[in-house]
Amino acid sequence: MHRITVIGGGFAGLTAAITAAEAGAKVTVYEARHTLGGRARTAEGPYRTNDGPHALYSGGPHWSWLRQRNLIGPLAPIPPLEAARLRLRHKDTLRRTPPFAMVKLLRHSARQAPVDRDFMSWATEQAGEEGARAAAHYSAVALFHHDPGALSAAFVQERLRRATKLPPEAHYPCGGWGNLIDRMAARAWNLGVRMETLSRVDTLPTDTPVVVATSLDAARRLLGDDSLTWASGRTTLIDLAVRARRGDAFAVSDLDAPGWIERFTAQDRSLAPAGEQLIQGQIPIAPHESKAHGVARAEHLLDLAYEGWRERVVWRRESVANGRTGAVDLPGTSWRDRPAIDRGDGVYLAGDQVAAPGVLSEVSFNSALTAVSLALGRSHLDLKHA
Repeated sequence: MHRITVIGGGFAGLTAAITAAEAGAKVTVYEARHTLGGRARTAEGPYRTNDGPHALYSGGPHWSWLRQRNLIGPLAPIPPLEAARLRLRHKDTLRRTPPFAMVKLLRHSARQAPVDRDFMSWATEQAGEEGARAAAHYSAVALFHHDPGALSAAFVQERLRRATKLPPEAHYPCGGWGNLIDRMAARAWNLGVRMETLSRVDTLPTDTPVVVATSLDAARRLLGDDSLTWASGRTTLIDLAVRARRGDAFAVSDLDAPGWIERFTAQDRSLAPAGEQLIQGQIPIAPHESKAHGVARAEHLLDLAYEGWRERVVWRRESVANGRTGAVDLPGTSWRDRPAIDRGDGVYLAGDQVAAPGVLSEVSFNSALTAVSLALGRSHLDLKHA
């Protein structure tokens, strides 16, 4: 029987563990924290917040993989009335529809964007500067980068299309991503996976293949490999619980600058106590900007869309997600140029900043599947449908 060690018990690590165990391997997972989940953990208590937004995109391969194993669980649908309360900030005014110039970039007939040009210059040629800027800023909901227009045009276009697709691809498990992690952990346990929490690994084992399913920063330190770097985003997160009020916006997308505010209890009432609403803002900030810059921009969006929110706040939390929002590809690069999954000597990387395709959590899933297929010498396709 093959034996495999997985370091990291987040989404990538559990995907790798389940996949390997299904293929007959004996798997041990080491997680440094006292709970599994990594960035997919959901906070305990009256306000069930995630570490930033977490969406499952139904167009991705992990959707089919999770559904085949009955791991997705109940989803939180967006009520039609709430969906109609999506607002767009454009020229510092809230509106219901995007500027027409931006719509040009969303058409199915729009030209395929090139890898080697930045999105802003390419999109300006297609739809003018106003439409290009609005589209770039809207794409921040799937990028978490302070300047999406400076990234590879092909990279941004894919995320823009996925984020604006109708019906929406983004879905949210009821109760937060923690419930999805619990189901994945239960399946791993039933498959015989040994899971050790509060187990920080400082030295790689040499007697088994190892899947390092940590952040890229942690992998760089563990492997002592300074080449393990890639560009990511830096985002101010602001979580609020406010007393409910009729007429509050469901979500606000900032087209004047990158930023997104969403009332998550609009679709999942279990995330906050009765009579309260849970709102989260994600505001990308530049390297020279502080958390306060992001908070100020979030508060401006809240002032526009949530009347009297300051007097209604019953709980508040602020933080910065630095390098924890997935890979971004600069002009001239694609996912193939990111750190390779196979590091040699039986060591493989999995996570959201390595050489695997997809959007957001899809990168973690695809890299975990590839890592296990390489470790076991099995076909990627065989493992996907095991």
